[in-house]
Amino acid sequence: MMPAMRLPEAPGANVRRLVAPNAGLMTGPGTNTYLLGEREILVVDPGPDDDTHLAAILGAGAAPIRWIAVTHTHRDHSPLALRLAQRTGARLIGMPPPADGRQDETFHPHQVPVDGERLSLGDVVLTVIHTPGHASNCVCYLLEAERLLFTGDHVLQGVSPVILPPDGDMYAYLNSLQKLLGLDFEFIAPGHGTVMAHGRRVVEALRQHRLTREAKVLRVLATLGPTTLEHLTPPVYDDVSPDRHVWARLTLEAHLIKLERDGRVLRTGRTWRILAA
Repeated sequence: MMPAMRLPEAPGANVRRLVAPNAGLMTGPGTNTYLLGEREILVVDPGPDDDTHLAAILGAGAAPIRWIAVTHTHRDHSPLALRLAQRTGARLIGMPPPADGRQDETFHPHQVPVDGERLSLGDVVLTVIHTPGHASNCVCYLLEAERLLFTGDHVLQGVSPVILPPDGDMYAYLNSLQKLLGLDFEFIAPGHGTVMAHGRRVVEALRQHRLTREAKVLRVLATLGPTTLEHLTPPVYDDVSPDRHVWARLTLEAHLIKLERDGRVLRTGRTWRILAA
């Protein structure tokens, strides 16, 4: 059983990280679970419903677990919340799951956080930032004392998150990235991967990546003429391994939906075409 790791990337932060044993193509090394606090513990993203990970969380500290906060309800982030709360009596914090068939429907929060709200949880104070895009119920939590932002899947290490329409929304995602740029933070604690420094620089690079991909969508669509999502994916994502194209297609669809909303492309049945400028 892997012990909880304190975060050397953010010196002085009273934060420990556990990695769930669910490594894979879309989860990287596994889902990060964060434990905050000393006298009382807040757990951020308990992860998948896994016995080994449950034991690791329960054994990670001597203090009682009082709160469980989730960044969103995809099935690699929140399903363990129910059993962890049953074992500890902890209060569940997070937004309810959207009805898109991709969510953890066992998650029923005691408290729904509000954008901009400050949560005083024992010796931890978090600011809530609602960041829809990857999913409509995505929330980031800012530990202001350490300038440390918990992002779930909104910002990941080394990769751009998949945007999953119809609940996932590229227009909202870009707006949420812009929203983060107005906050004061230095470190990002993502849902997968290790803590990143120069947090706002990371967010701006991610925003530029998405805008660059959007421009490529328009260029390729102008070259191909009217075409389907399936035929558009390989040339737009020719820099991505083909084994990831099934996921890239979802994000491409999110880009196209945004561009349709912007009046730059038109969908007719399964066919997409670019509109004259």
